[in-house]
Amino acid sequence: MPEISRFFGIIIRMHFDDHRPPHFHAHYGEFEAEVAIVGLEVLEGRLPPRALGLTIEWAELRRDELLGDWELAASRRQLRKIKPLV
Repeated sequence: MPEISRFFGIIIRMHFDDHRPPHFHAHYGEFEAEVAIVGLEVLEGRLPPRALGLTIEWAELRRDELLGDWELAASRRQLRKIKPLV
């Protein structure tokens, strides 16, 4: 599962050819959550509140890039790195 961004201890990854709806995986320590790109809701798993808030803030700013990487992943092409939250 390729890493596409990393910030404040949060690692963002995306699977190749993953199930719908378009989403990404956020990892923070032993926690993991699948987050929908459109709607930014947690589909599965959980993150601590602060990590979730930072993840959602980042995803709001990077939604178009996330959707672009989702399309690349769907066709099994190399994903692009996305700038971290700073």
